[in-house]
Amino acid sequence: MTTAQHSIGSGFGASTTAAEVLRGIDLTGKLAIVTGGYSGLGLETTRALAVAGAHVVVPARRPDAAKAALGDLAEVDELDLGDLDSVRAFAERFLASGRRIDIVIGSAAIMACPETRVGPGWEAQFATNHLGHFALVNRLWPAIAPGARVVSVSSRGHHFSGIRWDDLWFERGYDKWQAYGQAKTANALFAVQLDKLGEPSGVRAFSVHPGSILTPLQRHVPLEEQIANGWVNENGEPIADWFKSPEQGAATQVWAATSPRLAGMGGVYCEDCDIAEPASGDPLPSGPGRPAMFLGVRDWASDPAQAERLWTLSAELTGVNAFA
Repeated sequence: MTTAQHSIGSGFGASTTAAEVLRGIDLTGKLAIVTGGYSGLGLETTRALAVAGAHVVVPARRPDAAKAALGDLAEVDELDLGDLDSVRAFAERFLASGRRIDIVIGSAAIMACPETRVGPGWEAQFATNHLGHFALVNRLWPAIAPGARVVSVSSRGHHFSGIRWDDLWFERGYDKWQAYGQAKTANALFAVQLDKLGEPSGVRAFSVHPGSILTPLQRHVPLEEQIANGWVNENGEPIADWFKSPEQGAATQVWAATSPRLAGMGGVYCEDCDIAEPASGDPLPSGPGRPAMFLGVRDWASDPAQAERLWTLSAELTGVNAFA
């Protein structure tokens, strides 16, 4: 399989911050939607875009908490990605405003949670991280402007699992890290197919791995497990030398959303503010490890055939497809 997954020598790297990525870029007059934009990496993403001049809309499952965190930095609305009725309601409210969207960043996620079912019994990580964003972008499609970019926040966790076509909902036994891996693979494949479908309208899509950052995303990982993984000490203080700061973690998604170097490109997986190389070597067992063990993008997260298959399935599950 030929691939566009090769570095373009962006001039940035793992230590680059979102502010550095945006230096010299004026987003005045642009509108960005950032899910999860009030906590962790999402908050830093919102801050960087707003400082560069963008009007940022943050749809939040906890709007009161979002307003407290953001103040006047962004516009807040209500959205629960695990509830497709909530997704529809938010999209309808936004479309009724008549505004156009220049950037969508799907930053909200849950990770390694206990087995949880939402909707008609769907596994929560796949349903929230992937299907919620799939439905959101498709419902917002009439407002997404030519030249817009959609950034799907994936993760090195996609190395843990491809799409489990024969047991999508983990009905034969739940593994929290494989479930997370499947959802993050889905985030990457979503960008592959959306880019193919959106390119004729001038809309490009990217997926990104932001890096390893300690944020509220780890709330479902017990302290004992974080210690065993070498992330933190007994006091919960970071000890691993590979963790990025939130400002560094937000950089790759901001870069994918705004960089002139990506003009005319799309459908690729990015990490450390550059296009990632294809992953090499055999897949490793699921579960956290040193980031160097999970560099690049796996074939199963960049395969156009799997991306198309996932799109068809997601449209059937959610009942929405802007390109039908």
